[in-house]
Amino acid sequence: MEFRGKVAVVTGAGSGIGRELARACAREGASLALADVDEPGMEETAREIATPTLRVRCDVSKPEQLENLAAQTYARFGATHILFNNAGVAVTGPAWSATLEDWNWVLGINFMGVVHGIRSFVPRMLEQEVEGHVVNTASVAGLLSLPGSAVYCASKHAVVTVSECLYQDLRRAKARIGVSVLCPAFVKTGIAESQRNRPATLAATNPLSAPYDDAMRRAVAAGRLGAADVAAITLDAVKNNRFYVLPHQKIKNAVETRMHDILGERPPTDVSRPVTS
Repeated sequence: MEFRGKVAVVTGAGSGIGRELARACAREGASLALADVDEPGMEETAREIATPTLRVRCDVSKPEQLENLAAQTYARFGATHILFNNAGVAVTGPAWSATLEDWNWVLGINFMGVVHGIRSFVPRMLEQEVEGHVVNTASVAGLLSLPGSAVYCASKHAVVTVSECLYQDLRRAKARIGVSVLCPAFVKTGIAESQRNRPATLAATNPLSAPYDDAMRRAVAAGRLGAADVAAITLDAVKNNRFYVLPHQKIKNAVETRMHDILGERPPTDVSRPVTS
């Protein structure tokens, strides 16, 4: 589908991939509804956009705030054509020492944020009876199982399978709404510093995370693709109605290894080194 004259909703629009998705959509002529808990970041994104823009502070882990975003979007623009469920955070550390706060925070945003976005927007999009598209941001962590990443991987695996199910459900309903799941590897964004927006009530973190945090920061800094590159690849996928969006093509080897592990009923291979290269 084309973007000119359409309305795009982007969660996590205050930085990183979300900001670049918003900028790319605006360049294509779409109006934007931007959402983030980082209001200064969201305002900075909005200042870079020439097309009509709505800004809504939104914690995607709260269903009522997604519902408010949808209500405001339809009140302002009367429609939504492209939904980017993009907001995300990350934690690291061994599975056995992850805190309940880690689980609640990451699953609340990465997974339930996507669920809330689907529940608030897709019924409205179906009522429009026009062409639309939903993009859910997962990660290669949704296709692999990596050491020190149990919480993050669990959240992103959930996003991948929900996206696959949503695709099948919409096909059965003969809806004119496409679905894509975005699975990047390490990208130069602020994901390694996502703790900056962590609520005080969920502040208890994995006590064994430090070496994993350091490794993630190094991997993110060394990322060969920037957020703008990922946004461009994602918009191309929407235009061509492509479901799986893998900006880092080399990770397919690691995904294939995991599939062979499953089919061969053998223990999981540590593929973390190829993924960070």
